[in-house]
Amino acid sequence: MTVGCIGVGLLGTALATRLARAGFDVCGFDPDPEAGDRLRQVGGTFLSSVEQVAAASNRMIWSLPGPAQVADVAARLEARLEPGTIILDTTTGDPVDVDSHAERFAGRGVSYLDCEIGGSSKQAAAGEAIVICGGNADAFECCRDILNAITSQVFHTGPAGTGTRMKLALNIAIGLHRAVLAESLAFAENNGIDPVLALAILKAGPAYSRAMDVKGAKMLARDFTPEARLSQHLKDVRLILETGRRTGSRLPLSAVHEELLAEGVDRGFGGSDNSAVIELFRGNSVS
Repeated sequence: MTVGCIGVGLLGTALATRLARAGFDVCGFDPDPEAGDRLRQVGGTFLSSVEQVAAASNRMIWSLPGPAQVADVAARLEARLEPGTIILDTTTGDPVDVDSHAERFAGRGVSYLDCEIGGSSKQAAAGEAIVICGGNADAFECCRDILNAITSQVFHTGPAGTGTRMKLALNIAIGLHRAVLAESLAFAENNGIDPVLALAILKAGPAYSRAMDVKGAKMLARDFTPEARLSQHLKDVRLILETGRRTGSRLPLSAVHEELLAEGVDRGFGGSDNSAVIELFRGNSVS
């Protein structure tokens, strides 16, 4: 039961950890020089290329930074993959690209599932994330063992592309909840309210959201060790806006959110955890 992992960053490492703990043999590749140590620490085998990962496994998880990297890996592997291979792509990408990849791979007898993860890398490692998966129903069922090792909350949304579209919808809510929390906490701080008390009140009342559990303490402690980077969410918001333009969706809040996150990158927080959005409301920059 070998599963290949292409991309061993924050999320890829978390997923490899879950799979290794469940008894899968895990192999993987990432161009980051430190990725080998991360994979070996969780019990996996680090290989020297995406081609080697494809040769060693007929079920692969891709966890890549964005659409450009997915397109590159797809081009490198397309002619090499054997019929019956299943790709579970966890990258939050462009739904139009997902449609194209799935159609092209299907012509070679390869199943391409857009297997989106709802939650941070920390939540994924703890089994607390959700999976939102689009693609061939038979291939989805063939990967139930992998998906169940990742989380107990697995959703099949329909054809390839629907997982990505639903992930973008999810990310609208997640990102805006986080930004609203940041604005609320910063406002309370500026008005002389103990921020710890402010967070407790927000969590106790009708404004509660899980963003308060996941990001509230990080915001108060100014602990921006990345679990999901601010720059990655900016990428997602831009994908949301582009998808919205294609579908005639009205997204005024996401437009404001893009401006806010772009400011965060300009202020030096792109590589920080996305909870660093609160520093914009505090008027801070990376020194």
